[in-house]
Amino acid sequence: MTAPGEDEPDPDVDPDDRPSDDGPHPETDRIDSSPTEPPDPAPADPGQESGVPSGDQESPRGEPRDRPAGEPQAGKSADEGYRSGTGRGDAPRRAGAGTGGDYQARARSGTVRDQGHRTEDEGDDWTLVVRDVAVTVLAVMLVGAYLFAISGVWPPMVAIESGSMEPNMAENDMVFVMDERRFQPAAATGDTGVVTARTGDGTGYGEFGNSGDVIIYEPGGSEAQTPIIHRAMFWVEEGENWCEQANPAYLGTLDPGDETCEADHAGFITKGDANSNYDQASIGRAGGPVRPEWIIGTAELRLPKLGWFRLQF
Repeated sequence: MTAPGEDEPDPDVDPDDRPSDDGPHPETDRIDSSPTEPPDPAPADPGQESGVPSGDQESPRGEPRDRPAGEPQAGKSADEGYRSGTGRGDAPRRAGAGTGGDYQARARSGTVRDQGHRTEDEGDDWTLVVRDVAVTVLAVMLVGAYLFAISGVWPPMVAIESGSMEPNMAENDMVFVMDERRFQPAAATGDTGVVTARTGDGTGYGEFGNSGDVIIYEPGGSEAQTPIIHRAMFWVEEGENWCEQANPAYLGTLDPGDETCEADHAGFITKGDANSNYDQASIGRAGGPVRPEWIIGTAELRLPKLGWFRLQF
């Protein structure tokens, strides 16, 4: 019952929501007179610090992030979720954080991978070096075989050791040699393939700045002696006095009446362009006129200074 004059309570209103006309009750109510402080900020979403989308955003696998607390990720058991750090009960971690063991394991595995890469790189470097050396050796062999096929002489290249042919050939030059019987010129002496300076004066044939061919021969036909590279001056027959046919300026101390002037066999009288005497006028130089069978070949091409490497080894 309500007192007269009072409004009847609305039956549709919850009693707890009805306004109270009563004043403060010191026994049950307390009034906080301290200044109002703003509420504490909500804790940061662990997923935001670690770079994982929060809220209702989907993971890269299309799974919603706002799962109930304690619910494991789809496809994983609860234990796997907690162990991998994806379970809701796990403490939030910063990106890249992990247990000391995991970090050391990753560091160790990274070091092993780096060492493996270095080992493979070193192996590749050695493979390249071996390949380059093999290619170089093969190229040299092919060039040598090609030159031999052209020249018919081995070795097809000789190095100049002295200045006896200057200025047309110098010390340390490399000279390409060809078999004298290949590509014989018409002015060659007999079937030797060699054109003498005397013949060249009349025909205009010459090599390396002067008339006639430059030949490489073995003194006395001895393979034990160093070959000589000089110009063929003229041809002499057996029994002839070659000094009578020679230029007296190049005879040195020889006199046409000397016994050594009589050729005991047919051959070429030779001389270095820079020398003042014939080879046959120098004691122990040629061993008499140069026989055709003593000749190694004729000089065809000069490569300046490249013979230095050959002379060093």
